[in-house]
Amino acid sequence: MATTDVVDKPPRTDASPPGGTRRRLDLRERPQLWLVPTVFVVVVLAWEYGTQLLEVDAYVLPRPSQIVEALQRQLGDPQFWSHLWVTSQEALLGFVIGVGAAVLLGTFISQIKVVEATLMPYIVAFQTVPKVALAPLFVLWFGFGLTSKVVMAAVISFFPMLVNVIEGLRAADADRIQMLTVFGASKTQIFRMVRLPSALPFIFAGLDIGIVFAILGAVVGEFIGAKEGLGYLLLQTNYNFDIAGMFAVLVVLSVMGLLAHFVIRLLQRRLAFWAEETKVIGA
Repeated sequence: MATTDVVDKPPRTDASPPGGTRRRLDLRERPQLWLVPTVFVVVVLAWEYGTQLLEVDAYVLPRPSQIVEALQRQLGDPQFWSHLWVTSQEALLGFVIGVGAAVLLGTFISQIKVVEATLMPYIVAFQTVPKVALAPLFVLWFGFGLTSKVVMAAVISFFPMLVNVIEGLRAADADRIQMLTVFGASKTQIFRMVRLPSALPFIFAGLDIGIVFAILGAVVGEFIGAKEGLGYLLLQTNYNFDIAGMFAVLVVLSVMGLLAHFVIRLLQRRLAFWAEETKVIGA
């Protein structure tokens, strides 16, 4: 009678928890996954029913349901998309110009001490000037068109980016720089291999702040003088006592800022993934 050998199966080495357990672990380790929507739902419900119970007039504080109705009306209006496109153009162009100028100037300031000693007092003094006070001047100099809003967005997003670029380039590891210098690396190689990677977390922090400030700058410029844009639309809804419409525009601006923030964060995770544990200016 033939005997068959029994082969012991190797123990299972896959220790990954099942799907349900993994989801529970994610909720414990990342409580924001349920805290963020919970807070949103609680605030909206309290707002909706609180205004009804207190009989608050819609022209003082509209209910969330009325804001949703106003937002639906605006989304169905082709003119609204034209306003949205104008503000997006102003913010993006101003953001690119402000960031480009901040990166170039910040690189020179961080590498050449005499440039820092010469320019930083003027830069800090200019930053202390309220940007809202500059908006009428920009409209006077550049007109009511796109240019004045782009300049406003560039100016208001410039300084946060500049500070982060300077601090990031200075945060490079001195030991690594010294080691590369001993091996005969040039300043360009040291910048590319040490200073720039060290500065990337700071640069992305500046980008994150700068894109939000660029949207703010574009809207402020439209408040002062414009014929189109979301800032202009805000003024029109205010003049017409359409408070729900004003809140709807504010919701759109908030969504624009959130989308820009998430795009910057996504790029940071791809290009500067080590930045999660790095303390950065303005983060």
